[in-house]
Amino acid sequence: MANEIMMQSFEWDTDGSGNFYNKLAEDAKKLKENGIDGLWLPPMTKGGSDMDVGYGIYDLWDLGEFDQKGTIRTKYGTKEELLKALKALQEAGIKCYADVVLNHKGNADFKEEFKAIMVDQNNREKDVSEPMDIEAWTGFDFKGRNKKYSDMIWHYYHFTGVDYDVKTDTSAIFRILGDGKYWDEDVSNEKGNFDYLMNCDIDHEHPEVREEIFKWVDWFIDETNVDGFRYDALKHISANFISDLSNHIIKENGRENFYLFGEFWQYDKEEIGKYLETTDYNVDLFDVPLHFHMQEASKSMGNYDMRKIFDNTIVADFPACAVTFVDNHDSQPGQSLDSWVEDWFKEIAYAMILFRKDGYPCIFAGDYYGLNGDVKTEPKYDLLNNMMKVRKKYNYGEEDNYFDDPAVIGWVRRGDENHKPLAVLISIKDMAEKQMHVGESEKGATYVDLSGKNEDVIIDDEGNGVFTVGPGQVTYWANKDSL
Repeated sequence: MANEIMMQSFEWDTDGSGNFYNKLAEDAKKLKENGIDGLWLPPMTKGGSDMDVGYGIYDLWDLGEFDQKGTIRTKYGTKEELLKALKALQEAGIKCYADVVLNHKGNADFKEEFKAIMVDQNNREKDVSEPMDIEAWTGFDFKGRNKKYSDMIWHYYHFTGVDYDVKTDTSAIFRILGDGKYWDEDVSNEKGNFDYLMNCDIDHEHPEVREEIFKWVDWFIDETNVDGFRYDALKHISANFISDLSNHIIKENGRENFYLFGEFWQYDKEEIGKYLETTDYNVDLFDVPLHFHMQEASKSMGNYDMRKIFDNTIVADFPACAVTFVDNHDSQPGQSLDSWVEDWFKEIAYAMILFRKDGYPCIFAGDYYGLNGDVKTEPKYDLLNNMMKVRKKYNYGEEDNYFDDPAVIGWVRRGDENHKPLAVLISIKDMAEKQMHVGESEKGATYVDLSGKNEDVIIDDEGNGVFTVGPGQVTYWANKDSL
């Protein structure tokens, strides 16, 4: 994916008027012109209401087609509008990636009574009650769909856990009991076993569940013609199940170019490596460690050691598997994984994902268009469009790093026979300058700051330039004759 750019097309408070798909279709050509090659779309399946962002998943088979949960459309539009938007985007040359939520189901249709056991919230392998009869919302019969596409009715035994007992009005985590039933074993070991996240936790070991999801995946890809999946909540789902499902998509269905990536919200290098290996390196992962480093640097008042910002990151340790990002819908202020990168650091952060050799960078709609919720931010539309153009034109060749100062780092993309070099310089503290080598073939050339902050630099006879950067800023430079 040389120099390709993905964008997450939504944020948590994206407009819920139902016009989202129509707007995407309208903007498709412009998005491609601006540099977007792939679009991560929000969950397309029916949630609990017409304002559900998509993670309160109700019916996988309803893409905005049936009158269920008080609405035909999803937050984003109808199925017909979805399919038109996908077609428009693909005709414009943009790959479409669907956000797929397979960890849980919510907003059930009826209650059921069954045996369960309460577990410790912080150690789900520790039982804190005797087996008991509880009543919970675990029945899904989708009467509004009337068995179209699938006739499966979901019952309590299709799940491993719930978080509410209606009978005693108790909010807690309950593990559902049954022969051979337990939490998935090959999940994150946080909280003892992090299989349970929310709502009705799907039992991926149940044969009926497995058959239904595989059937749905085949139908969904054929129905929508999407180019890939973004798997949600991977550290809560059996890694072996995801491996089997991914192999089914790629090998059994002959979709070798179907792109799979996912949210594995994990910092530990060994856990990340183990997950990539278990899934046969078929699923790329968001570079969560790099995101956390960026957030820490942005809050450090200039005291972060920038020489170490790529240490223990996916893009450094597993470069072929890294989806690099700055922020997303979960990390934005007020959300479940709130870890927002401070505004002053945003251009620096985007330079670190757009102007590097490795990683598939993902632009966030909340940065591109601005956030629309209680916390509002200014759009970085023009800034990011300019940076994407720089990436497309200059992000080529070998990469020489100048990571010799804790507050001031730089690098040079050396270019190739068709592209001139790109020099990038960052300071998180004071105004600074650094000599960097762009190549003897560039001697005498005038280098322009494409960020528009500084005067031109003349490259000396040895191919070196002394580049400058202001406090808390990033500059990126290229040969004036190549503009």
